[in-house]
Amino acid sequence: MAMAVSASRVTQFPLLHQSQFPVARAARSKKMMGGRNLKGFVIFAQYSQSQDLFTSRLQSRIENLPKLVEDIVQTSINTGPRGALRLVQGVQAFLGVGGEWLNDLSKSTRVSGALPTEMQLGLLSPLYLRKLFERMGATYIKLGQFMASAPTLFPPEYVEEFQNCFDKAPPVPFEEIRKILQEELGRPIESVYEYVDPAPLASASIAQVHGARLRGSQEDVVIKVLKPGIEDFLVADLNFIYVVARIFEFLSPEFSRTSLVGIVKDIRESMLEEVDFNKEAKNIESFKRYLETMGLSGQATAPRVYKHCSSRRVLTMERLYGVPLTDLDSISALVSSPENSLITALNVWFGSLISCESFHADVHAGNLWLLRDGRIGFLDFGIVGRISPKTWAAMEVFLASIATEEYESMASALIQMGATNIDVDAKAFARDLEKMFSSIQELDTEIVVATARGTNSSRTAVAANVVVDERQMNALFLDLVRVSESYGLKFPREFALLMKQLLYFDRYTRLLAPNMNMLQDQRISVVSNRRKNRYTDSFN
Repeated sequence: MAMAVSASRVTQFPLLHQSQFPVARAARSKKMMGGRNLKGFVIFAQYSQSQDLFTSRLQSRIENLPKLVEDIVQTSINTGPRGALRLVQGVQAFLGVGGEWLNDLSKSTRVSGALPTEMQLGLLSPLYLRKLFERMGATYIKLGQFMASAPTLFPPEYVEEFQNCFDKAPPVPFEEIRKILQEELGRPIESVYEYVDPAPLASASIAQVHGARLRGSQEDVVIKVLKPGIEDFLVADLNFIYVVARIFEFLSPEFSRTSLVGIVKDIRESMLEEVDFNKEAKNIESFKRYLETMGLSGQATAPRVYKHCSSRRVLTMERLYGVPLTDLDSISALVSSPENSLITALNVWFGSLISCESFHADVHAGNLWLLRDGRIGFLDFGIVGRISPKTWAAMEVFLASIATEEYESMASALIQMGATNIDVDAKAFARDLEKMFSSIQELDTEIVVATARGTNSSRTAVAANVVVDERQMNALFLDLVRVSESYGLKFPREFALLMKQLLYFDRYTRLLAPNMNMLQDQRISVVSNRRKNRYTDSFN
């Protein structure tokens, strides 16, 4: 029926109307006329189809317009005057980074004359967008860190650049911190703490940490305090990001197919969870229950939470004393075998993936310590991951196959883990994985050793750290994602979080146990043989 209608329309086009051709020429022009008619018909059919598609999309957008307007109005009401303040701050950040870009542009053109690609993109280039996010503060720093941990959702250039999105911020004056403590505790802070150090131990975009001592018990604690105004900023920023995502999905169906609004909701949930210290307290308590249940409390610990002086905006925790896992000299002074300490940390963390409600998803050196009593200390549970049984089952096989270089098992595990609507050629995928892993050169690492002789003794202190080419490590993971995406695979965010933690542990291994293979050493329980065999069988 649609084809008949299109054919009837063709006769209305002047160039194809028969009355415009002389009858005497009709016979010898019959062949030519047929060709022109056919070509015109095809062109018009394509035009008609595109018009129908445009009409359909326009009708769909008109139907969805009231809902979009309702969302924007409701979001604006929820944001209130906070939006105006954030707009002013956003303009200031934009002008600041814009000035940097113009300055760099001037230097670049003077030196080479040609304009680098990154400079052509302006503030939308990965480098300057990261700088803009850092100036915009807490929400955008967290958004940048989310981008860095979600390589299946964002372009690789941005994922790589946002690995450098640092969460540091100037400290808030102590008088403002004191005011928040008094509001949250509902009584003078002197009645709870015997002493609170006005100088913060650390200051990030969302919170800052102060050392203190509890009144009565005389226990040393740390107080994590949510910075003033952060919740207002988060609400305004996240509402703005939501509105932009809704508009993009309204204007372009492609964004709708990528579930842009769903991604924004995921970011929102993750950020709001991080600023609710009641949830962080629950994460800590869950981890401590895991240690107790598995009989690991003598090997590792997490800070005790003092509930009577904690709330949604204040978290008071036991103060643990120790050194980061990158401080080789201090570790060697505390234990006879740094390698055994690393093995303990690995076993405790791997065990939490399957035996704990959530796993620690930010095990950088500041959050993973060797304590004075020889135990491993896990700090800061603001960022945790939750992994489904299906993803972990596939992850176990994936890790085992890396160690044994069994690429078909690796491909099967990744296919099981990745969401896709198409059939994947597992053998071809395995061959491409083998090519990728065989082409990877050993990561460039360097042990940097610094020595210093004490003023009051003849002892020479030796501090060592491991310097790893971060770009190479990120490239390794991104290559894996690119190869997988070429087969239509989209991994859950938990996969990226897990891989990021494994890269952290790889750095510690290179420093503390350079001759150990983290995935093959029998002392490390990455997977149990029973689970490994069962899941390997299910994939083959």
